[in-house]
Amino acid sequence: MSEDMKSRFRALRDRIIELQYRHLNDMQRKAVLTTQGPLLVLAGAGSGKTTVLVNRIAHLLKFGCAYGSDYVPRDLTPQDIASMEEYIARCQDSGAVIPLPERIFALLRYRVAFPGSILAITFTNKAAKEMKERIVQLVGEAAYDIWVSTFHSACVRILRREIDKIGYSRNFVIYDDSDQLTVVKDCIKELNLNEKYYDPKEIRNLISRLKDQMKGPREYVDEVRGQFREENIGRIYQLYEAKLKKNNALDFGDLINKTIELFRLRPDVLDYYQKKFQYILVDEYQDTNMAQYILIKMLSEFHGNVCAVGDDDQAIYGWRGADIRNILEFERDFPSAAVIKLEENYRSSQTILDAANSVIQNNRGRKPKRLWTQRKHGDKVRIYQAYDEHDEAEFICRQIKDLMQQEGRRAGEFAVLYRVNAQSRVLEEAMIKYGIPYRIYKGLRFYDRKEIKDIIAYLRVIVNPADDVSLKRIINVPKRGIGPATIEALEGAAAEMEESIFGVAIDLDKNGVLSGRAAASVKSFVDLIMRLIALKDTMGIVDFVHTVLEETGYRSELEREGTMDALARLENIKEFISAAREFEEANQGADLVDFLENIALVSDVDEVGEDESAVVLMTLHSAKGLEFPVVFMAGLEEGLFPLARAVDNPDELEEERRLCYVGLTRAKQRLYLSYARNRTLYGGSMLSMPSRFISEIPEELVEPAIGGYAFEFGDSGVKKGTSVDPIVSFNLPGKVTKEKTGPSPRFALGDKVLHQRFGVGTVVAMDGEGADLRIQIAFEQGGIKKFMANLAPLKKL
Repeated sequence: MSEDMKSRFRALRDRIIELQYRHLNDMQRKAVLTTQGPLLVLAGAGSGKTTVLVNRIAHLLKFGCAYGSDYVPRDLTPQDIASMEEYIARCQDSGAVIPLPERIFALLRYRVAFPGSILAITFTNKAAKEMKERIVQLVGEAAYDIWVSTFHSACVRILRREIDKIGYSRNFVIYDDSDQLTVVKDCIKELNLNEKYYDPKEIRNLISRLKDQMKGPREYVDEVRGQFREENIGRIYQLYEAKLKKNNALDFGDLINKTIELFRLRPDVLDYYQKKFQYILVDEYQDTNMAQYILIKMLSEFHGNVCAVGDDDQAIYGWRGADIRNILEFERDFPSAAVIKLEENYRSSQTILDAANSVIQNNRGRKPKRLWTQRKHGDKVRIYQAYDEHDEAEFICRQIKDLMQQEGRRAGEFAVLYRVNAQSRVLEEAMIKYGIPYRIYKGLRFYDRKEIKDIIAYLRVIVNPADDVSLKRIINVPKRGIGPATIEALEGAAAEMEESIFGVAIDLDKNGVLSGRAAASVKSFVDLIMRLIALKDTMGIVDFVHTVLEETGYRSELEREGTMDALARLENIKEFISAAREFEEANQGADLVDFLENIALVSDVDEVGEDESAVVLMTLHSAKGLEFPVVFMAGLEEGLFPLARAVDNPDELEEERRLCYVGLTRAKQRLYLSYARNRTLYGGSMLSMPSRFISEIPEELVEPAIGGYAFEFGDSGVKKGTSVDPIVSFNLPGKVTKEKTGPSPRFALGDKVLHQRFGVGTVVAMDGEGADLRIQIAFEQGGIKKFMANLAPLKKL
């Protein structure tokens, strides 16, 4: 075979493969076709990173390492070359990608990846599910063998096979936040410490952070030696770990840490998984913490084919352990890494992108990139200066109403984003007043309900009777005569014997811990659990859940109660059975352990559903990954956004700015920013200055929203501390003028005044003088209100 023929084949092969991805832009296609070695894909907001990920995986399964390689099939013929040239010509003539003939497809494949050799990590189960579904559409059923999962799910899968090698049983249970809190409380009580000074939630959160940083009890105790309170927290941490081990339980932090521990203690196990996973892809890499980073580093050391996809400009989870350095220093960690930037945005108008670019470029700790789109510039960003939070909320509602009536928009096209949850109360009140349907995103609502947690606790005890936390939850639910004193006696004996509570309970005849009625009640409970344990492997998940509900009497008790609350709980139990059915149908051959894992690994983002009939109210953190045609960002004030604590901390201030960037880039068509000059929050009132983030948006990109108070522009954007004159007029499109204001008007007790929102009122009290003059006004319909005289939109009558 001549060198010319080989050269022609390689060129034709690469061109044909490129044609398979003609629906991608140049940078997306480059990311898909770069298969070997470390790769960092900097994917800006709305740049199609999921499309890149699924096409990259599909490419590995279809064509492997062929693109750009020296490989030439030995059986290549001149007729093959002619067929390849003809195929390219047909694609160019038709303007579409024609299905590959079988012979050409065979020629293009080289070192094709085996599905089980690909590990794709996402941060939510929902994202993993969607990614797998999209890969299936591209390559068929082969995709089912790919490991597409969250960090925690992947680690659970490994630990279920291997954890016995480090002293745990494979039927370990996974403790959620509530279970962890129960264990922490038990530890505090056992150590005779006061919950007033050792807040259980604070300590639980600290333990989670320490585990994210790979710090065990010993390291923490060494770190805080000599500090009395911290040393006691270290004792709590040590006892907490001992209790988890005794219960054969892991918390979320353990799932990753124990996998790393397994790999470090058993190099043979690490070697197996290093060689198994030839290609590793990690989504949202900017959100990884230290433990996650170490895990990926360990797994990728053999093949070196790690693809990290993320956006440092959307790193907003530093407060929960995410380390932005993981993405900023990727090239240092992987010196041979290629870097590809995805900057073309498919979501927002260019005006919105320019505003977002202008804000985020003020961060120093970032990799330079600038979002752009082929779409037209679109509407300017509208800024509304409200008198107070009520005025702000009513403005938002009026705008939503107007857009729904004038443009026929659905309520589900709107999102109202805010920095802190406390802002939602006034917004909700306004939504109700204006008759606008809304929903608030609050995270794990369903699985946090008492009846659901009770049923899950039963299932956990049946799977793992050594789970003391779950057992204590349900040993007397429904009531079966086992009171706190009995439970305390069992718990004390378990600690003394170094046994589980169930282990003590099952052996009451020999150990004599209980007697009389208490012993009979506990024995009855033990018999119940033993019967259910014997039944769990004889029926499907749904049938078994029904059996548990019947045998325990849980459902019949609610039916007997018959109250509205009991009926609501029964409806929730029905929904739980539906969840079990959906899981069973989607996971053939799965058992109860798999179902419990699926529940434990559900994240808050997985609970966000689509509802076109309601406006969405949510925090800016919750909005990440979502998009809406119309977005309102409320409360852009110094001290609220950015938060006051961040102003003097450069790293925190940069994270606040990234959070603003995330909010701005959620908007597709229209974007409103609002701030109030007066705000009551957390029970206190304050005068506010507009956020610095507003001032970072260039003048030509914004316009005032009609009905707000005036503001003016400086060299780089909106000036801070400007007048709140209620009159806004225009002399040129987009240019704002304001009437000159003199000294604040003189008021006297008894003066009649007009407020543009509250109407006519009477001055009833005054305090201070000059710029600090505060007045109280009794309005005919609005009650008594307090104002700063030089800021309030008041007119003397």
